[in-house]
Amino acid sequence: MKVVTAAEMRRIDEKAIKYFGIPSAVLMERAGLAVALQVRELFEKRKVIAIAGGGNNGGDGIVAARELFNHGWNARVLLLSREKGLSTDCLAQYRTARKMGVPVEFRTGIRSADIHSAVVIDAICGTGISRTVRQPAAGVISALNGSSAPVVSVDIPSGISADSGAVLGEAVRADYTVTFGLPKIGHLLHPGAEYCGKLSVADIGFPRELLSADTVKVETIEGIMAASLVPERPLHSYKGDYGHVLVVAGSRGKTGAALMTARACLCAGAGMVTLGVPETLADIIQSRVAEEMVLPLHDTGRGEISSSAEEEILGFASGKADVIAVGPGIGVSEDTRRLVSRLILNSAVPMVLDADGINSIEGIAGVLKKARSPIVLTPHIGEMARLLRRGGSDLARVIAKIGADRLGTSRSFAKETGAYLVLKGAPTIVAEPEGKAFINTTGNPGMATAGSGDVLTGIVAGFLGQGMPPLDAAALGVYMHGLSGDIAAFSKGRYSMTAADIIERLGSAFLSLGEDQAR
Repeated sequence: MKVVTAAEMRRIDEKAIKYFGIPSAVLMERAGLAVALQVRELFEKRKVIAIAGGGNNGGDGIVAARELFNHGWNARVLLLSREKGLSTDCLAQYRTARKMGVPVEFRTGIRSADIHSAVVIDAICGTGISRTVRQPAAGVISALNGSSAPVVSVDIPSGISADSGAVLGEAVRADYTVTFGLPKIGHLLHPGAEYCGKLSVADIGFPRELLSADTVKVETIEGIMAASLVPERPLHSYKGDYGHVLVVAGSRGKTGAALMTARACLCAGAGMVTLGVPETLADIIQSRVAEEMVLPLHDTGRGEISSSAEEEILGFASGKADVIAVGPGIGVSEDTRRLVSRLILNSAVPMVLDADGINSIEGIAGVLKKARSPIVLTPHIGEMARLLRRGGSDLARVIAKIGADRLGTSRSFAKETGAYLVLKGAPTIVAEPEGKAFINTTGNPGMATAGSGDVLTGIVAGFLGQGMPPLDAAALGVYMHGLSGDIAAFSKGRYSMTAADIIERLGSAFLSLGEDQAR
């Protein structure tokens, strides 16, 4: 499903009205009816208070209250505006509600008696707000959050930025949110996602071509999309049809990262996997694997891969591998910095760069612009900050800046470097150089455990090895990683699950999409 900013939704709204001739009053009527229907489905008949601002969001709330009133509910409206401050459509709805007998009061605040035993419809601000919420709205929101009243927000919880999910001073903590046409970015990114409660998207009659326009570049990754991306496996195929992944990983004390990455590659469907590891650790690794092959690489003598291993890696890749995954557990040193930058410049096959592979290009991320083949990076926010900080800038400040705009940061980085970016987190974001981006819908806090990122690297590399385009491999990879984590959390709980549990549930994740039976 497409996901929009406030400005993009405003353009859709305007085109529906001006080009397609759908009256704005009709859209408002449908929006309000959708909210009223949600309230009727969720609650038994009881007192309802619609707290409305003077804009069109307030008009939607008035329609909802009027509809509920018309069905015998004890519904009333508190307007946080003067009559002369109402928008044209909101004013029209106010007058209609009054004529139908709906109690409407102009207020500058609320009392506990107003919302006692009531369902509250939050129609204060809507998606158009971009500044800190001011009084009297801020005080009303604070009072709402301090009450036990269930809240249904209209379009977006008041005080949440539709573009980033940021809290603009004060924001309503809704139990349910009904949005219209398409979800907004602020519904899906934190902290906004935590304020929305259960989100539903109502169809209020926007023309389909507006909601599916190519000009909207952000989408969610959901089950239907994921199922369509899973590579087919013809009956007459053999292991060579599903790619050979070279995993360059591991160092002394960090062999587990290499093993988990390789195992995840196989469980994601890769035909063959070779582990390229420091030669002094090759026997240890060999004793731990069954299906995976092992390629001993030149060693610094300290149990880490030497920069002189470049020719071994590139030579192997040019003749046998379809993709190289670099970074899990390799450590950061002058050798790894030279090695990783040279592989980026010279690899003839796509690469997945993670963990210390990313840390090894801190300060030289510009090398990505010169990559010979597609590069997929899978950083968490700390690794992303190291890539972006300049000079001796404070890492915590860079992390905070990224956290405030994870989507924008991801898209700009991908566009600037030409790389495909997977910014891990809640939710994980995938961005590609041409501006398209995806917001993942799977995953849970139990996945915040050692090795989870190594598993993701292996899954994405496994899909790349099967010939998938980088964007598709990254998008499907993060969805399946999260889905496997969700299945693991269901069976083991979020506290006890490990990265190995995520790998073990990949088969169940494929089965849940129906792919092993259908293909």
